[in-house]
This record gives sequence, C-alpha cells and structure tokens, in this order.
Amino acid sequence: MKLASFKIKLDGRSTIGVVLADGSYLDLNAMTGCELPNTMIAFLEMGEDAMERARALAAGAAAGHPNVFPAMDIELQAPVLRPGKIMHTSCNFPGHLSELTTWQAPEWQAHNWGDFHFEHPTGFLEAPSSIVATGASVAIPHFTKQLDYEIELGVVIGKKAFRVSPQEALDYVAGLTIFNDLSARDIQAREHANKVILLGKSFNGSCPLGPYLVTLDEVGDVNDLDMQLTLNGQPRQTSNSSRLHYKVADMVSWWSNTTLEPGDVITSGSPPGVIAGSENPIYLKNGDRIDCNIAKLGTLTTFITD
Repeated sequence: MKLASFKIKLDGRSTIGVVLADGSYLDLNAMTGCELPNTMIAFLEMGEDAMERARALAAGAAAGHPNVFPAMDIELQAPVLRPGKIMHTSCNFPGHLSELTTWQAPEWQAHNWGDFHFEHPTGFLEAPSSIVATGASVAIPHFTKQLDYEIELGVVIGKKAFRVSPQEALDYVAGLTIFNDLSARDIQAREHANKVILLGKSFNGSCPLGPYLVTLDEVGDVNDLDMQLTLNGQPRQTSNSSRLHYKVADMVSWWSNTTLEPGDVITSGSPPGVIAGSENPIYLKNGDRIDCNIAKLGTLTTFITD
C-alpha cells in the first residue's frame, strides 16, 4: 500500500490517504468521517487496525467517489511532514566512504576518514524542519558554494521501538520512502574538522522526502532495491540496497537504543557518485533538477534555485 500526505487544491485542506492503482488519491480522513486522522504520525500511532482499515477502504474505492481525487487536484506533501527525529546513518555504503577520502579540502582531510570504523552504525540527527516534499524548489543557501546531493533510503518507524533485535526490527517499520540528503559540503567539511555536524546537513530544504510511504508488504525484499539518482537527466548515482553495510534491520535495531517513535525516519546513508567525490566537482546550481528513484518507492524530484 502506498500512503501519501497531500493538500486538496480546491479547499486547501491537508490530509492523508492511499494512492490507488489508477494514480488517484483516497482521502482516508474524509472517507471515515474523521475517524482516521489527517496526519501521518497520528495515523501510524493508531497501529495495525488503522492500516487494515485503510487497505479495506482502498480495495473498494474508485474514481468518481467524492473522497477520491485525481492527481491534478492534489498537491503532494512529504509523507511525514514533521517527524520527531531524522536519524542519519553515516557512510553506510563502503563505496561512498572510499570516494570521500579523495576530497582534497584541508577541512575534509582533517577529519581523517581512514579511521572510520564499522563496529556499529554511526550518524547524526537532522532537523525535521528541513523536510520538503517531492517537486519542491530548494534555494542554495547563501553560506555555501558547494551544494551536493545524496540519494538514500528512508525508513519510517511505525510503532514505538526500544532495544529491539535485528530479527524483530522490521516489525517496527511502517514502510519505506526516498530521502535526498542535500549537503553544503564546504560547511560540512569545516564542521567535520571540529568533530561535529549540524548546518551542513540541516538548512532549509535540505531534506527532500517522498513521494510516498510504501508499506513493507508492497516493497518486498528491502535488501534488494535498485537506487538511481539523475542530475538533469544524467545518471550520477546507481546502486542497490544490498550494498548497504548495515541493512535496514540492523539500522533499526541499533538506533532503537534510543526510543524510536511512529513517524521517525532513519536514513540509510548514500551510495557513491556524489559531486564531492568527483575529480572535478561542479556543484549544484540554479536550474538543476535532481530525480531520485528507488524501485517500488517511486521518484523524488527536487529543483535547485538561487
């Protein structure tokens, strides 16, 4: 099942719903007389009963129903508008770690990437206020000259998880989505040199998320999903989730050492192919279009502006 957060253009009302097979959107809130909520986190907090009700409603819905809207009549929002936490897993594709060691900026080399360890997942928090939807235009921050992209898998938590094992971890996952970790590399490098990270990854619009939340029954094998990022139609990152050092279940288990809550997002880390790792980097500029595609999850599109 594909779940979406969206705004209805006619009245400006925000709601959540199911993406039907014909590409239309079933408004779950209106369809149930507000018994199902109009935000994704509240929906996830209701648990499996809400999921099953959504599936049943979607199975009987059809175009022409007053609570079913064609794509042209809605505006997609990020599937989770404001998660409690975005937990970013660092350098989880070994190829990405290798390419970043070639960046010659003094601040970057000062971080000493050769000492990076895989004893357990490591990462950082990103600001939930930085999330934007597919189709959003993201302005290049005034403080950076090195704006970069990173396609990542977004793992959305479905129920409260604390110290869960890898074997049970997927039971706590509501579904998957796509995450584009826009990064101000020059700022990130200086922050890394001081052994911290914040603004380089958490500026306005730095966290495009979407287009949908796809439940695991529709995804299938989470460890075999093709991933591709294109810049202005040209492939830049191509990989598969099988190449993750820490797989989805491993990440959920480790990060559950702090309590995970419905709607929290764990990101997978990026495969190689980022601009910073290229021989002659040309960073993102006004007019660029980034398309992130992951099998079964759709395409997340971001436009770059001045």
